[in-house]
Amino acid sequence: MSVEAVQPSFDVPFALGMMNLAEDTELTRPENLANWIEARLDEGLHWFDHADIYGDRRCETLFGEALKHRPQLAGRVHVVTKTGIITPQRDSSMPGIKHYNCTAAYVNEAIDAALQRLGIEHIDHFLIHRPDPLMNAEETAQALDSAIRAGKIGSAGISNFLPETWRRLQAAMQHRLGAHQLQLSLSHSVPLFDGLFDALVGDGQIPMAWSPLGGGQCLSGSLGATLANMAGERSVSPAGLALAWLRALPGQPLPVIGSLKTSRIQQLTQDANHVIDRSSWFALLEAARGHEVA
Repeated sequence: MSVEAVQPSFDVPFALGMMNLAEDTELTRPENLANWIEARLDEGLHWFDHADIYGDRRCETLFGEALKHRPQLAGRVHVVTKTGIITPQRDSSMPGIKHYNCTAAYVNEAIDAALQRLGIEHIDHFLIHRPDPLMNAEETAQALDSAIRAGKIGSAGISNFLPETWRRLQAAMQHRLGAHQLQLSLSHSVPLFDGLFDALVGDGQIPMAWSPLGGGQCLSGSLGATLANMAGERSVSPAGLALAWLRALPGQPLPVIGSLKTSRIQQLTQDANHVIDRSSWFALLEAARGHEVA
């Protein structure tokens, strides 16, 4: 029977995605990144989203170097990280092909390596990044359960999984799966209508929305114009309104924003208390889909 893992609360309006960290020349310096992290913590933003594939492991490494530069920050940060995607450059086999790997040996190694790169003793949420068609559910489950019991991770989770795949993994686990990252935004609302979102909320998973602004698509075209008009009437930013649309959903999905710009982060923090009314929620949905609901 599954038991509850220790799942730290996502008591923030959004998580800070570290995918683009290695591309920011200013933040690649440990002192500058430490200053940036401390500023975010002082603003109440303490969840940082990583993956070993981000920057080919460099993003986790840079984050760890910043914490080493200012050790007092390590106890204040909460970390989500992911594993399971092997890039062609990392594939040592003859094909040299992108593939997935969530074998017990790989998962165990990935957890230890992430802890070392990040310079922390505990990962709050550790996720399998993509479903592996070759997954041995019992083997993977044992690796994740063991890491939870050892205190290496607080909770195991998944990303981009479909119900039957995560249920096969869950059935083999002693602990409950926690966070579930999925692509979700005004410009990608399909999971709200194909049963995926209802399934993960119904199974008690914590939804995290990656690409919550659709890579900028939400802020352009006719949808962007509608957001801008409605946001102006409410004294919030268009991006802030788009995130409020997400947070109105059952389970209050946690957006994972990709911007590292202080001004953008502060604006979204300022907009975080905005609550969207039902009619406006559907008006934005209609603008995004190009038609009214049935």
